Amino acid sequence: MKSTGNGFLLSIVLVAAAACNSEVLERQAGQIREQEQEIARQRKELEALAAGQQIQDQKQQDCNRAFRDYFDKAQQSTNREQTIALYRDGLTICPDDDVAHYELGRALADAGRPADAEREYETALKINPDFGDARRQLEALRANR
Repeated sequence: MKSTGNGFLLSIVLVAAAACNSEVLERQAGQIREQEQEIARQRKELEALAAGQQIQDQKQQDCNRAFRDYFDKAQQSTNREQTIALYRDGLTICPDDDVAHYELGRALADAGRPADAEREYETALKINPDFGDARRQLEALRANR
């Protein structure tokens, strides 16, 4: 009888151990699923960052081209209308350059187009609120209305 009792106890222990192992395995499987979800989320985040970096790199290349092909030539031009056209063309490629907006504003003001100049100074200040020269030029235009 003793051996039958021990066999029964052993069966109970084995069943309990299997149940315990099953719970552990289920918990581990849940943790693995959570880790896989976190890895997928991080992968998407990295892909978004890489795409953002590509956009930023493209913008930088565009601005370099705008400087080389337009803004630098506008600085050297002695023809006011050509200067205005060069700044406008460059700003279509690199629209977030506060200095180019400021310089276009100056050229427009010199050409007797204060309303257009005012818009360019305002745009420069939207891009860079601390742009003191743009603020002064804008205030001077408004004072002379």
